[in-house]
Amino acid sequence: MLDSLKIALQYIMPKHLISRLVGCLAAAEAGAVTTALIKLFIKQYKVDMSEALEPNPEAYKSFNEFFTRELHPDARTICAEQDKLALPVDGAVSQLGDIKHDAIFQAKGHDYSLTSLLGGKPEIAQPYLNGKFATIYLSPKDYHRIHMPIDGQLTDMIYVPGELFSVSPLTAERVPGLFARNERVVAIFDTPVGKFAMVLVGATIVASIETTWAGTVSPPAGKNVQHWTYPTEGDNSVFIKKGEEMGRFKLGSTIVACFESSSIEFADLSAGDVTRLGDVFASISK
Repeated sequence: MLDSLKIALQYIMPKHLISRLVGCLAAAEAGAVTTALIKLFIKQYKVDMSEALEPNPEAYKSFNEFFTRELHPDARTICAEQDKLALPVDGAVSQLGDIKHDAIFQAKGHDYSLTSLLGGKPEIAQPYLNGKFATIYLSPKDYHRIHMPIDGQLTDMIYVPGELFSVSPLTAERVPGLFARNERVVAIFDTPVGKFAMVLVGATIVASIETTWAGTVSPPAGKNVQHWTYPTEGDNSVFIKKGEEMGRFKLGSTIVACFESSSIEFADLSAGDVTRLGDVFASISK
């Protein structure tokens, strides 16, 4: 009964308004109040500050600064093997496996459309039909920067407006098409394994989605799908190496990684497994 109530409330609550208000509060530099909030958050979610480049909570001027904190260089090791992909985030596997033509598995009883996830254009989705996907959930305690699993040349970025449902495991089980109905930013790369799509999915109280090349993409981004293309050569091209940062969330959310058919084989991962940035994500198919 309680779980059903939690889901029902999400359908009626003003999720965008709440999220934007939280975003304003998270960006505020409120001195002792900000520090107290950060310390409370660390205690509540058992955040390991020893991994942070700046472990002192009092050094952060805003909650956003703390939430998007940089890791100490020695905190993670990016797998060096050229035939291996690196996990792009700290988090936990929600689901991963095969894309069944255009259908991605969300949770028991729920699939959603790959084409819808990537913004609605069949030509954008076509390379990933019958490919592979991995959905990874970032909890509040996790490191919230997203890194590249493989070298990539940026070709497209797509902003897709939508809802801001929670992306918690409970919501994934109860809200049909969750990741294809929430606000999201899609980044598409050319890589040694073909086309690769990294989808940054917004959620309730996720105050901002950013990329390293465009800065803040949302908010505000409007009510229409927006599509940017990028040159593959010259000063305005964007090439990101394996292990380098490509984006970040201000407050937690989910990423969905999509790969072409027969391009990779996932490591021994399954739903519920904890992920650690830099560990082996997949192997390049021979």
